[in-house]
Amino acid sequence: MFGIGTSELLVIALIVLLLFGGKKIPELMKGLGKGVKSFKDGVNGLDDNEDETKKKDEMKQE
Repeated sequence: MFGIGTSELLVIALIVLLLFGGKKIPELMKGLGKGVKSFKDGVNGLDDNEDETKKKDEMKQE
């Protein structure tokens, strides 16, 4: 994963824990999860729009 090993991930996790504290981390992860979900929904929405456009073009050609 991006050339990062287990020890590097542990160091990063420790730094995040020290910076934000134990109480803020669940809130940060929840926000990150919502952001990823909305990004995926947006990408899927673009794919759906492309499919609908192709179907409409095919119907016009017939």
